[in-house]
Amino acid sequence: MQLTFLGAAGEVTGSCYLLETEDWRMLVDCGMFQGGREADRKNRTAFNFDPETIDCVLLTHAHIDHSGLLPRLSAWGFRGPVYTTSATNDLLHVMLKDSAHIQEKETEWHNRARRGRSRSGSSLQEYAPLYTVAQAENFLKQLRSVKYNTEHFPLPGVRCIFRDAGHILGSAIIELWLTEGSKTKKIVFSGDLGQPGHPIVRDPTPIHSADILLVESTYGNRLHRSMTDTLDELVYAINDTLVDKGGNVIIPAFTVGRTQDLLFLLIDLYREGRLGEMEIYVDSPMALAATGITMKHIAMLDRESQEAMQWMRANDKKPRIQFIQDVEESMQLNMIQRGAIIISASGMCDAGRIKHHLKYNLNRPECSIVITGFQAARTLGRRLVDGAKVVKIFGQEIAVRADIYTIGGLSAHADQKALLGWLSHFKKPPIKTFVVHGEPSSAAALATAIQDTLQWRDVAIPAQKAVVTL
Repeated sequence: MQLTFLGAAGEVTGSCYLLETEDWRMLVDCGMFQGGREADRKNRTAFNFDPETIDCVLLTHAHIDHSGLLPRLSAWGFRGPVYTTSATNDLLHVMLKDSAHIQEKETEWHNRARRGRSRSGSSLQEYAPLYTVAQAENFLKQLRSVKYNTEHFPLPGVRCIFRDAGHILGSAIIELWLTEGSKTKKIVFSGDLGQPGHPIVRDPTPIHSADILLVESTYGNRLHRSMTDTLDELVYAINDTLVDKGGNVIIPAFTVGRTQDLLFLLIDLYREGRLGEMEIYVDSPMALAATGITMKHIAMLDRESQEAMQWMRANDKKPRIQFIQDVEESMQLNMIQRGAIIISASGMCDAGRIKHHLKYNLNRPECSIVITGFQAARTLGRRLVDGAKVVKIFGQEIAVRADIYTIGGLSAHADQKALLGWLSHFKKPPIKTFVVHGEPSSAAALATAIQDTLQWRDVAIPAQKAVVTL
């Protein structure tokens, strides 16, 4: 019985783990690498196995760094089922087609730019997208929905239970029991764990035992601001920009999870009188669908979110929120000089419509960019957070004159205190704990904290492509 770390080992993105015995091979997650030029190369060489030999996939949640290579896996020969929660299933029908559409468009732009730079008469090999919209649509037939807190048996000798991870709608911790001969091992994959008290979702489910544990460490080296301080800064950023300076507020946000969090918070702050009348534009082709899916699964939401949605319905749907669908409407937003809050994807600023809004607003000192989520190394969002004075967007250098706010308290990832709190529910230490899904400094800090605070001994940070015999 072997476990291979194919992604999210020593870095945040590309979550993918291969489990195999003599009888079967299974993946947990199959995510896309994100950030910088190396990401494309990693995505194109991610499979050091034959996809046809994979029997099934267990998927923790819908974010692209966990699910984004599934259509490529299918296009390369994987024909088995992918088990995930019903909400994740619904979200993937939106997100993977959107991911494919973005890849097709950016590949088209990249090839056109290369042809324009090439010498007359010379030929260049055309880039191809990781997968097409048609391939993404074909893959969706392989999805199978499972319920939280219910036993499932995806393969002979394999039992699993999906628990609520409190990260985004439908996110799951996976408890997995593997039996080979007379031996059974319990492996727990934390997936991405949410911060207790986070808007929209419930708190992560406590887990009490594991032989082998894989725990995420995205924010393993820091603490988030309190929600009170976070909301104070969000209110200041919006009022200072819209009221005092007369500019626009641009918010890069993951279309699933963060966008719904922000809408809930803006509604609640308006309801409390801390924010005045606002023109809120949600510019992402899939945001309306994702928000609709959130409302479809309203029973999964926490009590406060359900109350806020009921209040909005009873108060003439204020504040005013417009979902932007077509390209022409999106382009018109760039003509707005003041008074707009524009929420757009991608959350790390590396693709999609947000790049256009940054292009038109970054160089304006009266505007503000509000960063509300993790920015992976080498992404445009990370360069802004790190204080870049000039950034390149669509090949054009843009001066950064807008205010940049980094509001970490809205992160959907647990901070170090919350991670240790979740781990403290284990009745005894796992035989082996692997710290994954974090940049080296974050993973190392969490590993040290686990050893020092919880007195767990066997805690390791796996290397990329590391193979462990269970």
